[in-house]
Amino acid sequence: SLSLLSTLLSPSPLHRPEARSRMDHPFTVVVAIDFGTTSSGYAFSFTQDPEAIHMMRRWEGGDPGVANQKSPTSLLLTPELKFHSFGFAARDNYHDLDPEEAQHWLYFDKFKMKIHSTTEVKDQSSSLLEGDEVRWVITVPAVWRQPAKQFMREAAYLAGLVSPDTPEQLLIALEPEAASIYCRKLRLHQVIDLSLRPMTNGLSLESDGSRPFDSTREQLRKARHSRTFLVERGTGELWSEMQTGDRYIVADCGGGTVDLTVHQIEQPQGTLKELYKVSGGPYGAVGVDLAFEAMLCKIFGEDFIESFKAKRPAAWVDLTIAFEARKRTATPGRSNALNISLPFSFIDFYKRYRGQSVETALRKSNMNIVKWSSQGMLRLTPEAMNELFQPTINNIIKHIEELMQRQEVQGVRFLFLVGGFAESPMLQRAAQNALGQTCRIIIPQDVGLTILKGAVLFGLDPTVVRVRRCPLTYGVGVLNRFVEGRHPRDKLLVKEGRDWCTDILDRFVSVDQSVALGEVVRRSYTPARSGQRKIIINIYCSVSDDVVYISDPGVRKCGAITLDLPEALPGTVAGAERREIRATMQFGDTEIKVTAVDMATNQTVRAAIDFLSN
Repeated sequence: SLSLLSTLLSPSPLHRPEARSRMDHPFTVVVAIDFGTTSSGYAFSFTQDPEAIHMMRRWEGGDPGVANQKSPTSLLLTPELKFHSFGFAARDNYHDLDPEEAQHWLYFDKFKMKIHSTTEVKDQSSSLLEGDEVRWVITVPAVWRQPAKQFMREAAYLAGLVSPDTPEQLLIALEPEAASIYCRKLRLHQVIDLSLRPMTNGLSLESDGSRPFDSTREQLRKARHSRTFLVERGTGELWSEMQTGDRYIVADCGGGTVDLTVHQIEQPQGTLKELYKVSGGPYGAVGVDLAFEAMLCKIFGEDFIESFKAKRPAAWVDLTIAFEARKRTATPGRSNALNISLPFSFIDFYKRYRGQSVETALRKSNMNIVKWSSQGMLRLTPEAMNELFQPTINNIIKHIEELMQRQEVQGVRFLFLVGGFAESPMLQRAAQNALGQTCRIIIPQDVGLTILKGAVLFGLDPTVVRVRRCPLTYGVGVLNRFVEGRHPRDKLLVKEGRDWCTDILDRFVSVDQSVALGEVVRRSYTPARSGQRKIIINIYCSVSDDVVYISDPGVRKCGAITLDLPEALPGTVAGAERREIRATMQFGDTEIKVTAVDMATNQTVRAAIDFLSN
């Protein structure tokens, strides 16, 4: 059995810092892709001119008069399951389909979080792009585990972005980490400091009496219209106010998740050190959309809403787009209602379905916070908008507060709000009210593009985050000599006259352990029999540090390392038990990596780590 193979050899020392091999391929351009739950985009920079980050200005089919530097994360497949279009084009083509025909097409939007739990990638690969001088960077939420990161990597291989033979051409960037990398470049005029605004009755006022969150929104809107962004060669002015060792939190508030990371700046080189393992949860802006859908179900009935979505899918998309637009204009302290146009097909379909009007349904629902206007609009009162926003915003604030109470995070001076949801004045006001007394709350002006630009900077220099924290405890199951009184009897295995204890977790790293870039864990393995051509080592993980056996509660098999053994050369190995394969694992990167060497010949052994087949 496998646990027998490994580790009759004594485990090697846990860590040995090792100079990371520099990639000797001269990439000429770095391209970053940010697949968001709500919207997606890309940016690029030439390595000869790394201070200039170029953005996509307009997407085909984008809304008129808007600087569409991101496109909706929408995908349209034909009835034959073939790719048809993405983004605005997918949305518009789906809208133009005949309602009957549309039922046979497949339209996906806001589907990113499903990837987290998907484990299968289908190969429909086209030919590889010519482009070995391009380094690609794909962003993922930091709370995603290794299987989801591997899924994104393999999808990139199958899409022809890069070849599996050159894995170093593709980097996986963690979204809040990318935002943090960009935030250290900011100049003072590129940020909005909520802490500088005097508060009056829970709402601050500008000198002209206007509400600050309105002017903040206008500043954010103007920032979207620039196509090329110049970043500082060193660290930005904002950091001149920070001392070496200062701590800050980046809260990445996106469509699907909120991701929190805590970094410490290291001067003078401006490198970053992670202070606490990344945390977060499914508290993105989509929560507000789901609350709106739940409100519609309450008024019109869940059966009707489900039927309407199935029979009039394009009209349902229209309604969600209309709500999305109004959601962005919601501000705290607003006195008038927000109007949302109901598509004619909604009104008509409801009358046929229920035999009564939409207006009657609203009256009967007793929801006084939603009114009906004679122009065919739902009027959402400020109380209604608060009700839709509050659960998601409360979760975000609670999560940040819990993080700030941890010992490792004491002394945080800055909180950066980034991601598309950070544009919401509702979230900004809640953050300022709850947290403004304990730290300065900073919002980059180009808040929705912060991750994208940071991902480009990460691609230009992946060594900028020098120390990370392990999100889980990782290890393998091994045999150790059985010690009476210390080991339970049900773990006893007698082999060749010796007593062994099975299922012991030989840990590689522990949860929340600091691991520096280039730091490695080494283990030696030996084949169980001569002529063996493959060693498979199961990897186990746990959210707890307090685990001894792989059978302990909360420990699960999460992946496997495969070592392909070349045929032993005659005269080099007397027997299988003397053949040593040394595996080296890196845990300090955004992905776990493994390499291996046959110690008898000093030849590299093909090694792979797989988290998807489990």
